[in-house]
This record gives sequence, C-alpha cells and structure tokens, in this order.
Amino acid sequence: MAERPEDLNLPNAVITRIIKEALPDGVNISKEARSAISRAASVFVLYATSCANNFAMKGKRKTLNASDVLSAMEEMEFQRFVTPLKEALEAYRREQKGKKEASEQKKKDKDKKTDSEEQDKSKDEDNDEDEERLEEEEQNEEEEVDN
Repeated sequence: MAERPEDLNLPNAVITRIIKEALPDGVNISKEARSAISRAASVFVLYATSCANNFAMKGKRKTLNASDVLSAMEEMEFQRFVTPLKEALEAYRREQKGKKEASEQKKKDKDKKTDSEEQDKSKDEDNDEDEERLEEEEQNEEEEVDN
C-alpha cells in the first residue's frame, strides 16, 4: 500500500492525455482542474478496486478478475458503463488471442524453417558423401584399368 495519499494519484501525463481526448479542440484546462480530476480518478480507481476485491473475497479468491470489476461497477451504480466495458474487454481478449496465435504461428514457421535447413544440410552432406564415393569408385576403376 502507498504510504502517502499523493502516491495514489495517477500520472499527470496520463490524466492530461485523457482530458485532451475528452475535450473539444481549443478548450484549455487549468492546472488546478487537472489536479482535481486526477484526484477524483484516483479515488474512483481505489473505490472500484475495493468493491471488486469484495467480490473476489466472496468467491474466496485473492485475484481480481474482469467479472469482479463488472460486478463492482453495477454495485457502485455505474450500470451504464458495464456494456462499454464488456465490449472493451472482448476487444482486448480478441487482440490477445490474435497476438497469441500470431506468436504460435511465428514459432511454427521458425521450427519449419529450422527443420528445412537441417534437411538441406543433411542432403548436402549426403551429396558430398555420394560425390566422394563416386570419385573413389572412378579412381578404383582407373587403377584397375591401369593394372
């Protein structure tokens, strides 16, 4: 846990970016207002986390999950945010699944490439051995003809 209340504030850069994205162009915000929004956001995150933790504890778990957060939002009477949060969660899960599949495919391609290179190397070695054998046979034939 944080030792001081200031340690619980979200980073100013994050708050500033969120505010700029939420406001129309040309609208400015004072430093004091930005600080107030930052504190309010921190309080909201702490409250939502505490409520979600209660749901996790009821489920006899130590790890908060998405359903705990969604239940907490409903308990805090923020039902109108539940649907957008569910949609964002599904988008996040699809993105993660896509990344995982891409990573697995990349690994498979790498393994195939490695196998292919090993086969090529093995073929090259076999060809070299065959060439050496042919040369020896030719030499032996020449020696026999000379004798």
